[in-house]
Amino acid sequence: MEEPGFWDDPEKSTRMVREAKNLKDDVETYRELEQEYDDIQVMIQMGYEENDASVIPDIQEMLDHFIKTLEDMRLKLLLSGEYDKNNAILRLNAGAGGTESCDWCSMLYRMYCRWAERKGFKYEVLDFLDGDEAGIKSVTIQVNGENAYGYLRSEHGVHRLVRISPFNAAGKRQTSFVSCDVMPDIEADLDVEVNADDIRVDTYRSSGAGGQHINKTSSAIRITHMPTGIVVTCQNERSQFQNKDKAMQMLKAKLYMLKQQESAAKAAGIRGEVKDIGWGNQIRSYVLQPYTMVKDHRTGEESGNVDAVLDGSIDSFISAYLRWMSLGCPNKNASVDD
Repeated sequence: MEEPGFWDDPEKSTRMVREAKNLKDDVETYRELEQEYDDIQVMIQMGYEENDASVIPDIQEMLDHFIKTLEDMRLKLLLSGEYDKNNAILRLNAGAGGTESCDWCSMLYRMYCRWAERKGFKYEVLDFLDGDEAGIKSVTIQVNGENAYGYLRSEHGVHRLVRISPFNAAGKRQTSFVSCDVMPDIEADLDVEVNADDIRVDTYRSSGAGGQHINKTSSAIRITHMPTGIVVTCQNERSQFQNKDKAMQMLKAKLYMLKQQESAAKAAGIRGEVKDIGWGNQIRSYVLQPYTMVKDHRTGEESGNVDAVLDGSIDSFISAYLRWMSLGCPNKNASVDD
């Protein structure tokens, strides 16, 4: 930072300052962990020497804090992908099932918003489409925060809900599906050429919250890249031109990510297209009836506290996924901790 000309490029200098702060924070966290470890050892030794059982609750509290901080740091160290540090763009699409799936989509939308708030991240709605009777047909949000994409890439895929339907007078058990597509928000000017003949640009009136202006004008933009079938939408900006610029940035980012992949399978995973939002394709199941359980079918991670998960407590699933990926995606029946 003391080098002459460091501040001549504000964008680059700001990025480097942010990176330096993150590195300093990591070092400080490590030193705090060292100190906490030593303090716990001292407390245990004192308890033994004085035969004092009253220190056990204090030791347990210190140990719980130590384990949580250590797990958070270990999780962060697994985020080594090229774009893991970027902000994330997350899109939810209700599957077949009408009002049931739209309601499930709104539940997932709330879950991810609550998770972002817990992490101290900011989020903004880029596109929103209400369900016909209730819930949400589709929604796109941008989650801004360090490593947002690194965390949320674990959520890409189909999410399945099993419950007694509140919309069914007979009280029958219902299964609903929602697809989740996650991509990094790549702000750089990507060297991706988009042929004008390959895209279709549609304008439409915005829906949902957004103020009087955007709801009365056809400022929302939908861009379809016909060779790949990629569709991007944006309606949160005030003008049609701003929405188009943001949508084009999203399209270029998706095409760039596709271009970087070495195989068609990896490309399909980054692109986030799910051809069948239904049986056999889910990555995670949320069961409310006849028992309560959330299970990730890739890693085997489970939780019996469905309410907490739907309230944003998904870090255990994210952590299990990152460990699973670091091991080269072993068989889902094997223990992730092995």
